[in-house]
Amino acid sequence: MKFPKPLIPATLVRRYKRFLFDAILDDGTAITGSCPNTGSMLGLTDPGSRIWLSLHENNPNRKYKHALEIVETDNVLVGINTGLPNRIVEEAVTAGRVDALAGYTELRREQKYGVNSRIDLLLTHPERPAAYVEIKNVHYRRHPLLAEFPDSATARGAKHLSELGDMVEAGHRAVMVYLVQRPDCDRLKICRDLDPVYGAAFDRAIGRGVEAIALGCSITPEAIEVDKKIPVDESGVGQAS
Repeated sequence: MKFPKPLIPATLVRRYKRFLFDAILDDGTAITGSCPNTGSMLGLTDPGSRIWLSLHENNPNRKYKHALEIVETDNVLVGINTGLPNRIVEEAVTAGRVDALAGYTELRREQKYGVNSRIDLLLTHPERPAAYVEIKNVHYRRHPLLAEFPDSATARGAKHLSELGDMVEAGHRAVMVYLVQRPDCDRLKICRDLDPVYGAAFDRAIGRGVEAIALGCSITPEAIEVDKKIPVDESGVGQAS
């Protein structure tokens, strides 16, 4: 996924109210922008961090013209925009870069399913079970090379896992895709200490036949693209009550 224009570098002053941030552009201009990530962004909000912003100056409906896209931490670029993973994964699937999701003839977005939910991608083929694909953004790392999800409690995420299990029991295929938007990780694990409820929901989903795959990304101020598959550590499965 290429950004329409190269991103603008800046220095983070603070992130607050979950959806706002203050920053200083390289020319010294102080700005306030929108943060397209309402999660905790644990480890990615230190004042003084190098950041990259998109500019939306031609949209009269936007109160803030700058949006936070990338944060630099530990000398790597980390994508934080939770509105982009669906597009990034869709492009990778369409280009044939995700073997586990290859071979379908039609891809549809945001299809209704479950209880008042929409699946991120629905893949279909006239001779195969449909694949319901849920996508989550991952940017949390506290141990070397290990990405973790979630970085805070997510009741909505647990609900999605339950509904994916329902799709498997209805005869379909269900796939949980974790998009790791940082290149310094080579495996992913569920963060059970920060959200034990999600951990238990993950275990139940895997036990019901839901598949879990993780995808890694290359990240620059010009583009974010899937470039590898990452092993998912499913340890804990079978221990849920």
